[in-house]
Amino acid sequence: MAGYRILAHPILPVEEKYAFTFFWQGEPMKGLAGETIASALFANGVRTFGHHPKDGAALGIFCANGQCAQCTVLADGLAVKSCMTLVQPGIQVEPSDGLPSLPPVAPSSVAEMKPPPEVAVDCLIIGGGPAGLSAGVELGKLGASVLVVDDKHRLGGKLVLQTHRFFGSINACYAGTRGIDIATRLEEEVRQHASVDIWLNSIAVAVYSDQKVGVVRDGREYLGVKPKVLLVAAGAREKSLAFRGNTLPGVYGAGAFQTLVNRDLIRCADRLLIVGGGNVGLIAGYHALQAGIQVVGLVEALPECGGYKVHQDKLARFGVPIYTSHTVLSANGENHVESVTIAAIDANWTPVPGTERTFSCDTVLIAVGLDPVNEFFAKAVEFGLPAFAAGDAEEIAEASAAMFSGKIVGLKVGRALGYEVGEVPPDWIRTGEILKSKPGETQDEQLPAEADGQIIPVFHCSQEIPCNPCTSVCPQGNIYIDPDDIRKVPQYISERTGKECIGCEKCVTVCPGLAVTLVDYRKAGDPIVTLAFEFGKEALRKGDVVTVLDTAGNVLGNVRVVQTRIARATDRTMVVKVQAPREVARQIAGILVQQAEVSAPMEQYVERLTDDMIVCRCERVTLGEIKEIIQAGSRDINEIKALTRAGMGACGGKTCQPLILRAFREAGVPAEEVELNVARPLFVEVPLGVFAGLEQR
Repeated sequence: MAGYRILAHPILPVEEKYAFTFFWQGEPMKGLAGETIASALFANGVRTFGHHPKDGAALGIFCANGQCAQCTVLADGLAVKSCMTLVQPGIQVEPSDGLPSLPPVAPSSVAEMKPPPEVAVDCLIIGGGPAGLSAGVELGKLGASVLVVDDKHRLGGKLVLQTHRFFGSINACYAGTRGIDIATRLEEEVRQHASVDIWLNSIAVAVYSDQKVGVVRDGREYLGVKPKVLLVAAGAREKSLAFRGNTLPGVYGAGAFQTLVNRDLIRCADRLLIVGGGNVGLIAGYHALQAGIQVVGLVEALPECGGYKVHQDKLARFGVPIYTSHTVLSANGENHVESVTIAAIDANWTPVPGTERTFSCDTVLIAVGLDPVNEFFAKAVEFGLPAFAAGDAEEIAEASAAMFSGKIVGLKVGRALGYEVGEVPPDWIRTGEILKSKPGETQDEQLPAEADGQIIPVFHCSQEIPCNPCTSVCPQGNIYIDPDDIRKVPQYISERTGKECIGCEKCVTVCPGLAVTLVDYRKAGDPIVTLAFEFGKEALRKGDVVTVLDTAGNVLGNVRVVQTRIARATDRTMVVKVQAPREVARQIAGILVQQAEVSAPMEQYVERLTDDMIVCRCERVTLGEIKEIIQAGSRDINEIKALTRAGMGACGGKTCQPLILRAFREAGVPAEEVELNVARPLFVEVPLGVFAGLEQR
C-alpha cells in the first residue's frame, strides 16, 4: 500500500483505513475508505485522467475543490468530478476520453418523477468552513434553526488542510493552534447545539426567485430549502494563470496540492515549483517539505512576496530559493509536466531575454490569488432574500479573519431573525478589521544584546502582522505586543517586569512562524540556541551536525545538536538545542532542510514551442483567440463566448472569466466598457434526473 501514500508525517496522524480494490481502465488498484477517486488515482501513480475531445490534450486535476471539471472521469459509466466523488469497492473508473455516451437504459424500466421535498429553516449557511461554523455556533446559542450545507465529507473547509499554527489573536480565533485542530474544535462546538443541522456531501446549486435555495444531497436527492435568512460562507476558488503548457497534468492549484497532501496523505509530487508568493503559496511550500517533497523554488512576479514575511523566511532558511520579479514562461512536457521555465521580468512585466532558467520538476503549483465564491449572495440580493456573506465569500483574508467574520455575521443574522442580540460590540469590529489587514511595515531585524548569565529570546519576526500567541504563553509576562493593535512586533520587556527569562520554551513552540529562538548564555563557552523544528522526531538526533541559517536563509555555519525533545506540551514540534559560536548565535533562525543541489537549474533552458496558453480550460480556448477578438473591437464577453465557446464549459466560466477580464485590461480596455458574461441560473452542474427526483423500478 505504500506507492505514493505518505506513511509517516511530522504533524498528521496516519490512520489504518479499510482497503479495497477498484478498477482503472480495467486494471485493479487499491483504494481506501473515505478517499476520493482523484486521491485514489494519485495514490496509484495516475496523473492523467483523460483527454480533451477538442484537441486530445491530456487532462488532470486543477482545483480539487469541485469548482472546475478538469478532473472528470467515468465512474461505472457516469461522468463525475473525481475530486468530489468517493471511490467505492469494485467501481469501474475510465478516463474521460472524448465525449461520453449515455449509459444504456433497459426498455422495460419505468421512471417515476416526484416533486422535490422542501425544508424551512431560520438560516441556511452555505459552507462548513471557519466562517460558516463560527456563525453556526453563535446562532446555535440563540436557539435559531440552522442548516449548514457543505459539499465535502467533513467539516472545516480549508482548516482541515492546515498543519501549521494560526496567526491572529489567541483569544479571538485560536491563534497558536494548528488549523486541523481548530477544525475539530469548531465542529465540536457547533454540534453541541441541537437547533443546528448539518448536511455533508451536499451542494447548493442555485438561489431562485421564490427565495428558495436548491440543494443536492449526497449526489442523489434534490431539495428546496426555504430560509428566512441566507448566510453565504462558501469560501473562495483559486485563480488560474495563462502560460504555455498551463493545462498539462501536473499544473494545478496550491489548494489542490494541500488537499492531496494534508487531507488525503498522498505524496502527489516528487519535485515542484510554486508560482505565487502569497500566504497560500508560501505555506504550500512548507507543507511540501514536511511531506518529503523537494521544492525547487518559488516564483513571484512582484518585487516582494505578498504573504507574511515569516512564511517567506521559513522557506528561505529551509533551503528554498525565492525568485521575486520573475514569472513562469512555460510548463514543459508532452502529456505531463517534466520541467518548468522561468525568467526575470522588468518594470513593464516583460520577460528579460537571457534570464531564462529551466528546472526539472513534475509539478507546478499555481497560487496567484483567490476569487470569492459569492454568486449565491449576489443572486439572493437580486431576488430579495435577506442575505449575508462571511469569510472569503465576503472578503479574501486569512482563516483567522474568517472565523471572526463568521462570529460577527452570526450576531447580525440573529438580529435579522428578531433575536435580542444588540449591536455588534465595537471591539469586535476593531478586532475583525485587524485580522483582515494586510502585512504592514517591515523593520530591520533587531538582535538583542548578549547577556552573560541569562537566557535571551530573539524574535525573528520583523513585519507588522496580526499575531500575539507569544504574549499569552510567557509565564513571566516578558513579551509585549500592544493589546490595542496586535500587528506590532513583539518586544522583550524583562527590564520593565524585573523578571528574567526562565527558558520554558513556550514562546518557541507556540510561534506560528517558527520565528522565536532562545540563546542561553548561562554557562561558560559557546551559548546554546533553542529553536523549533517541525519535521518529525526521527529527523534529528543528539550529536548530529546541522547547517544553521539566518532569517534570510544565509548560511551561518555547521553546529552540533546537543538535545532534541518532542513532548505533548510541544504539540508535535521538535525543540532542538544546538551549541553555536557566540558571534552567530543570535542570528540563527533555522536549520537547513533541503540541500542547494535540489534547486539547481538545468544546464540549458527549455523553450516550449507550442503556443498553448489556455484561458478556457473546459473548451480549450487560447489567449491568442481571445486577444484577436478583443483587438477586432469586441467589448462583450458574451460575444467572445458565442465565437469561441469560452465560458460555455462545465465550470460555467468560473475559471476563464477573470482571465478574459485580464486580457481586456492588458489591451487597454477600461473595465466599465466590458459587458460581463451572463451568469448561469445554476452555479453547479446537476444531472437532470436528480432535479426530477427520478427513481428506477
